[in-house]
Amino acid sequence: MRFRLVPTPAQERALLGHCAHARFVWNLACEQHQHWRPGRSSAPGYGEQSRQLTEARKAFGWLAAGSQTVQQQALRDFAQAMANFFAGTHRRPTWRKAGRHEGFRIVGQRGRCWDVRRVSRKTGEVRVPKVGWVRFRWSRQVPDGVKSFRVTRDRAGRWHVAFAMIPEPIPAPGTGAVVGVDRGVANSAALSSGELLSVPGLREAEARRLLRLQRRLARARRGSNRRQKVKAAIARVKAREADRRKDWVEKTSTDVARRFDVIRVEDLKIRNMVRSAQGTMQEPGTNVRAKAGLNRSILAAGWGRLVTRLEQKAPGRVEKINPAYSSQICNSCGHCDARNRQSQAVFVCRACGHASHADVNAARNIAAGRAVTARGGSPLGEPVNREPQPVLLST
Repeated sequence: MRFRLVPTPAQERALLGHCAHARFVWNLACEQHQHWRPGRSSAPGYGEQSRQLTEARKAFGWLAAGSQTVQQQALRDFAQAMANFFAGTHRRPTWRKAGRHEGFRIVGQRGRCWDVRRVSRKTGEVRVPKVGWVRFRWSRQVPDGVKSFRVTRDRAGRWHVAFAMIPEPIPAPGTGAVVGVDRGVANSAALSSGELLSVPGLREAEARRLLRLQRRLARARRGSNRRQKVKAAIARVKAREADRRKDWVEKTSTDVARRFDVIRVEDLKIRNMVRSAQGTMQEPGTNVRAKAGLNRSILAAGWGRLVTRLEQKAPGRVEKINPAYSSQICNSCGHCDARNRQSQAVFVCRACGHASHADVNAARNIAAGRAVTARGGSPLGEPVNREPQPVLLST
């Protein structure tokens, strides 16, 4: 549960101090692990790093002036990040930079280490160690079972407080309805019910302003105050776009989870799809600029976030389907031909003449699990999965 934090100038300076301490401790832990090489002793774990932190707080007054909870949780976050890296679920943790990764976490018993209260109908306050009561915009009730919260500051300069809790999943309607979701660039999501959904991006005037700011940034001298102001203005425009994308994802995922029992989506490797085509100096890539534009469009469509929120809101009801040939198969007769899709939006089957929107046709194939031919093999003649056949013995 995330709320918009509204600190005073003095509180903002104290919060930035907590962010600096958390970033400093994180970067020290990152440096220790990057120093490791084969043949050297293993990098210190969380227990040893905690002992070193205690010694560092005794030696340096500026570090002891900060919150021990903030610094200790930075080490816990790093230990969890390394555990995720070794488990293969996340990338290796990297350095945190000022102005880009600003935030810290508070853990402890509510009422003793921290607390939250409601001041008025639209205002609440959270007590941050060594900062005091900081106001935030009260938009919903904070549950009593919350044991930790995280304070963050984005590039646009906005502060947020997020209370850690696991919300209840959205119950299935119980109608047995199945929906297929096809994700694209022209249409962010196409449902097998015929709905075409698109992420609301920047308006035309905002896009022109962003282009002007980017050109102004290219002319600004590095390290100048003018460059910092332009970067802040660009961050505010992009934050507005990101907020609209997140709002669309939340509303769309909630609506789909409430209306359908089973949700089938494409099993896409988005990380591989948005890789750069630049290549190397020895083997430079082709169509690099076009591929970069496509990558930006894919990321702006919110493909990954939509599926993630669907899995969180409808656990056990989301199925991932192999997307092979889903855009070439006719959902009416099952005929597969690359020429069936005449354009980005037009699909006309060359066998039965069925015509529909190409994205909706693909979504219906995904809903039916027809990403392959009816017998289970691929349309290109790969191994066929079918019922065991009796062996005919010659007499």
